[in-house]
Parts: sequence; C-alpha cells; structure tokens
Amino acid sequence: MPFREINSKMVEATVVPGQTMYSQRGAMLAYRGDVSFTPNIQGGQGGLGSMIGRRVAGEATPLMTVEGNGTVMFGHGGHHIQVIDLDGDTLYVEADRLLAFDGALRQGTMFMGSQGGVMGLVRGQVTGQGLFTTTLSGHGAVAVMAHGGVIELPITPDRPVHVDPQAYVAHHGEVTNKLSTAIGWRDMVGRGSGEAFQLELRGSGAVYVQASEEKL
Repeated sequence: MPFREINSKMVEATVVPGQTMYSQRGAMLAYRGDVSFTPNIQGGQGGLGSMIGRRVAGEATPLMTVEGNGTVMFGHGGHHIQVIDLDGDTLYVEADRLLAFDGALRQGTMFMGSQGGVMGLVRGQVTGQGLFTTTLSGHGAVAVMAHGGVIELPITPDRPVHVDPQAYVAHHGEVTNKLSTAIGWRDMVGRGSGEAFQLELRGSGAVYVQASEEKL
C-alpha cells in the first residue's frame, strides 16, 4: 500500500521510479527525496477522453502528476482522510473528494441515470454529485476526503445498507444502489431537515459514510 496514515488528516505516500501517482492540486504538504509535481492535462490513466468526459460532467478536479523517488505528505483543508484499497474492483466517488491515488488505476465517469434511472438522477442532485460521478478501477490505493471521520460498512447480498445521502462518501464492489423515498423518516429520527430519501446499496462490497452532512 503506497499510503501510510500519519494521522486522521494526513497521509504519507511512497513514490518510486517508474510509477506514477496523481493528487489534487494543492494537496502536497511536504516531501522528501527527488520528487516532481506537474499539472496533469491528459485526464490521468483514462486519457484525454476521460478528462473531456469529466469536464462535460462537471467532474473536472485539477490533478497533479507525482513522480520520482521519495515520500510525499498529503492533506487538504483539514479534512479527514480515508485510505481505500482496490483489488480489481471499481470505486465510485465524487472527484472533489479525491486527495491522491495510484496512477495504475483507470479513471472514468458514470452517468447517474445508468443506476436507478430517474431516481438515479435525483440521487445525484440529493447527494451533490450531479449527473455524473467519478470511477477508479483496478488494483491500487485511493485516499479520499470527508468531514468528521469515516466508517466503512460492509455490504453483503443478505445485508444491504441504507445511508443518508448527505453522509455518503463513496462505495466499491459489485454493488447496485438506488434512492428510495422515506416520507417522514427525517422527522421520525428528530432531524427534521425535510429531506425524504435514503440511499439503498445491495450486493457485495463496502460503502463509506462520513460523520457529517456537510459537503466538501
């Protein structure tokens, strides 16, 4: 794993010759060794098409290419950081939550309407993701940002998970998700914000939930 958690708001990444990492611009806090940082204009592993797709989708977050031989410390805005390891599956996450990730992972975008139809589009608006979300696929590690800390909840075929859409951070695995109405759910639990939706995730994988309803 290229990331070592220094504390809840900072990670250290090992950079080795011949391998590339990507980070959000402005996320580098300090580094040791011979490391270079250059603006990335090719959309990372997904290529130019991925970059154009993200811009059309409103998912374009400026990235830096990180290369060389050394260690780099990353953090941004005092946000909590969660390291997620991918073992050949796909992570679904908002682009602005990406702090840093392995260059070997392939980037892409997913149209929210492809999972849940009209309700998928509604979900994008409720969660703040818009019409598209970013995907990272393959083998490697990803450091994502959240408010108030993150908990990982496993999803199994016999144990689906229901999440407050505003607390949703990301998910990975063979998971289907849909937005379901829950009229009165907020009032029943004393929150009373007027939102009447739950995000239901089924399959095999995990979902990451932050301890806050605040968006980045």
